[in-house]
Amino acid sequence: MAARCLGRGVGRLLGGLRGVGVRALAAPRLWSSASAPVAPSGSYQERIALAAREPAAFWGPLARDALVWDTPYHTVSDCDFRSGRISWFLGGQLNVSVNCLDQHVQKSPESIALIWERDEPGTEVKITYRELLETTCRLANTLKRYGVCRGDRVAIYMPVSPLAVAAMLACARIGAIHNVIFAGFSVGSLAGRINDAQCKVVITFNQGLRGGRVVQLKKIVDEAIKVCPSVQHVLVAHRTDNKVHMGHLDVSLEQEMAKEEPVCAPESMGSEDILFLLYTSGSTGKPKGLVHTQAGYLLYAALTHRLVFDYRPGDVFGCVADIGWITGHSYVVYGPLCNGATSVLFESTPVYPDAGRYWETVQRLKINQFYGAPTAYRLLLKFEDSWVKKYDRSSLRTLGSVGEPINHEAWEWLHRVVGDGRCTLVDTWWQTETGGICISPRPSEEGAEILPCMAMRPLFGIVPVLMDEKGNVLEGGDVSGALCLSQAWPGMARTIYGDHQRFLDAYFETYPGYYFTGDGAYRTEEGYYEITGRMDDVINISGHRLGTAEIEDAMADHPAVPETAVIGYPHDIKGEAAFAFVVLKDDVGDVDVVVKELRSVVADKIAKYAVPDQVLVVKRLPKTRSGKVMRRLLRKIVMGRAQDLGDTTTLEDPGVITEILSAYQEYKDKRGGAK
Repeated sequence: MAARCLGRGVGRLLGGLRGVGVRALAAPRLWSSASAPVAPSGSYQERIALAAREPAAFWGPLARDALVWDTPYHTVSDCDFRSGRISWFLGGQLNVSVNCLDQHVQKSPESIALIWERDEPGTEVKITYRELLETTCRLANTLKRYGVCRGDRVAIYMPVSPLAVAAMLACARIGAIHNVIFAGFSVGSLAGRINDAQCKVVITFNQGLRGGRVVQLKKIVDEAIKVCPSVQHVLVAHRTDNKVHMGHLDVSLEQEMAKEEPVCAPESMGSEDILFLLYTSGSTGKPKGLVHTQAGYLLYAALTHRLVFDYRPGDVFGCVADIGWITGHSYVVYGPLCNGATSVLFESTPVYPDAGRYWETVQRLKINQFYGAPTAYRLLLKFEDSWVKKYDRSSLRTLGSVGEPINHEAWEWLHRVVGDGRCTLVDTWWQTETGGICISPRPSEEGAEILPCMAMRPLFGIVPVLMDEKGNVLEGGDVSGALCLSQAWPGMARTIYGDHQRFLDAYFETYPGYYFTGDGAYRTEEGYYEITGRMDDVINISGHRLGTAEIEDAMADHPAVPETAVIGYPHDIKGEAAFAFVVLKDDVGDVDVVVKELRSVVADKIAKYAVPDQVLVVKRLPKTRSGKVMRRLLRKIVMGRAQDLGDTTTLEDPGVITEILSAYQEYKDKRGGAK
């Protein structure tokens, strides 16, 4: 890996690596070379039908040919949604890092694995597959020397960088379980995720750089681990030259990696051994540690990366997601690297140093596929089109949208302005739970139509159904209902870490025998799917899923707040934003001070993006006789649909609606006057 690419410390370490290249290839065993994951032969409709009718006949040969196995599997799948049992490729043994690194190093060691698009434009660094393998092995050996064993959990609190990717792959190499935690999370969110997973080691940087600003990562880790007794060591790499406090648990990662060999024998892992945990928000206050396993996840990430984006060997694939989210796991790291692709790591922001950053990067790196979030596209379309058109985007073939439904204005801008009307645009639907893209306009029959703002077509092996309120399957087209999936697929999550019952309750209890996505959808007469949004108490802020209960729990910790209710509402840029209704104790003095403190509490306990855009103080909340807060009424009030509140007969006191409407009108008048 280039000496300059990971900061001065790693530069000193890796500056001497170029002389040891061939030794890294001296593996303890030989692997058969996998072929690229291509769906079985036949027409698109034939393959769709085969995957739905005979999953084993579809997925079995695909897994056999596309992955590098130590031991072949004996059973393709053993799945039952009624009991929550999901297993794929039973009996098989493999190592994910071998599939992502070694097989490509054996064939083409100097091909480019990663292009690190650092915060400052024009300072990109290219890392070959050989360099990434050597760095991964050194880091893996360092983890082992510090007591990390197969099955141990390792927290990775790092921004997008080659070393973060190497940390993920190092865990995979030795059979440890990585728990990547978004580097924008606060002390409380970080500590909660470390403790739930009982992480043994934390890997972080001294500082991060994003949008021209320095992020104090190590300071946040220092505060978090004060309440994390499981943490035995903190491995600290250096993104900047600035010194940070180093305590008794802290270890300089670069110095320790320099002592290690660039060769590390990979652990042979069972197909259903845990590969990683990734925490996502739930409708209750506690985030869920979703479990993804080895073979099925890797196969599904690689297959969808190739088919949805029309990836071809030699392409430069640009997914600008953070590795702290599932999009970064599947389409920055595992999918592209398993396919031997060149993957872009984007450290910066869409508007740093200006609104042309994405497109200047596309021109400079000659990116072929660009995958981003609607919230970024909505932000950028507010600027003049010249910020796009001044750069050469002729390398682009596919544009993608991920994280939330895209609105028509953003879709048209992306298609017409960014893609010049010639690029394929894929509006993808999937979740942390699904592991990879489930519904997308591509793949499809050759030249098939793409409709704006629609995910449209289920992927191979994805069998959607729509349910009505009584749990009946809705047949035909021109219908809306709860989106469920009736058949298991290899990439899906297996459980919630340490709480399988919660997994069953969250995804399989509502509609027995089906996986309930939590989303609503509309199916057209042609059988295409359009996602209509969440059906539970989860909101999507700038592509980040966040349980309203998490925000409520954070605000309820304030001594002046006996109760609060948070709802999501449409936002021009973010897609959704949080609106908090807060009840204060009678003895509160300065209400404005309390509201300011509440915003700060949410930022500290969760993250800045979780802070409610609007906070309304009310005397009481609308509750049923059993004490349940009727958030749908609050949502309708905020949406201007107070004349269409529906059934309010279960309210303990219907007069509360008049109170809240009056307070909300006064609040709006005050905000309007302030503007």
